[in-house]
Amino acid sequence: MQNSNAFTPMGLPADAAGAVLVGRAWRPDIAGPALVAVRDGELVDLSTHAATFAELLDRPDLLDVARNAPGQTLGAVQAVLANALAASPNTALPRLLAPCDLQAIKACGVTFAVSLLERVIEAQAGGSAARAHDLRQSLTASLGTDLASIRPGSATAQRLKDEFVARGAWSPYLEVGLGPDAEVFTKAQPMSAVGFGDAVGLHPDSQWNNPEPEIVLAVNSRAEVVGATLGNDVNLRDIEGRSALLLGKAKDNNGSCAIGPFVRLFDGDFTLDTVRAAAVSLRIEGADDGFVLEGVSRMQEISRDPLELVRHACGPHHQYPDGFMLFLGTMFSPIQDRGAPGAGFTHRLGDVVTIASPALGALVNTVQRSDAIPPWTYGIGALLKHLHRQHMPP
Repeated sequence: MQNSNAFTPMGLPADAAGAVLVGRAWRPDIAGPALVAVRDGELVDLSTHAATFAELLDRPDLLDVARNAPGQTLGAVQAVLANALAASPNTALPRLLAPCDLQAIKACGVTFAVSLLERVIEAQAGGSAARAHDLRQSLTASLGTDLASIRPGSATAQRLKDEFVARGAWSPYLEVGLGPDAEVFTKAQPMSAVGFGDAVGLHPDSQWNNPEPEIVLAVNSRAEVVGATLGNDVNLRDIEGRSALLLGKAKDNNGSCAIGPFVRLFDGDFTLDTVRAAAVSLRIEGADDGFVLEGVSRMQEISRDPLELVRHACGPHHQYPDGFMLFLGTMFSPIQDRGAPGAGFTHRLGDVVTIASPALGALVNTVQRSDAIPPWTYGIGALLKHLHRQHMPP
């Protein structure tokens, strides 16, 4: 598997030596997950300091635990990352999991006004990639694409929304993209996200789909944003385009959510301002057709501030006692033809997807069908049984 990201060491932030990185790994020797930190290039087990990742993020001394708390060394992180991308992985080595466990996995959509046009096209096309090409040309000619300066909920946004409606281009996406309330939905169930090197899954019914490269905030039970990571919100454009009420089928399937490789905790060098200024790159490499697509999502062009999105997700109206992970959305909507002219982009099985940002590293996954990859079997009940075994007296 080719890994094309430009960051060194592989998968880790460009300034990995100073980054505070925490996550989860599967330990074959104990047949269960462990909380881990990256220190001096090694994976260190933190499981004696918190039972779950949700509990770890709630600790008031989180940074000190991640940096200094004693724990068993599990091996070189580079060996674990390389093994995850190997054609025949060594099953005796730890395997990175998505860093979150008990947290709800939430996502915000249409948070970049520049991608709002694609969402409207998706709905107008009724899930047909062929119709989308003509609609894109028509709407771009009449409305333009310079939407980045428009603030949702403003008078200007309302006027633009009215113009869309007057032209017969109304869509539910207009309300969340231009109106006062952000779209916040449940992307996946706790414990269901896949991690670095795993396959992501496409619903077998989908013929028009793409990755969505995003930054994901880690929010603890006190609604404090304590860090960030990378995510792939696998997007089924044909299914969601048929009806917004099919969002669940379009978004929440086996392997449809990838998060990782680690959560980078906020400290003096990495802050929310780093996230606000970040660029998230995407590279898709076809397994058998020589296809390469590259793109970038620039957080400076987001329509709503990340903290505003957190406030839409939680507060007096909604609490998350185990915290939550929040996908912030993307400005990336691939339209590059893959195959016939005007057909647009869609995945092919075997695609390698690399989502990267210098401060967060890289998340690498392959693309398969959701009914062909390993089924999700290790949920909260299995985690509780594992924790019980680990803490039973000998």
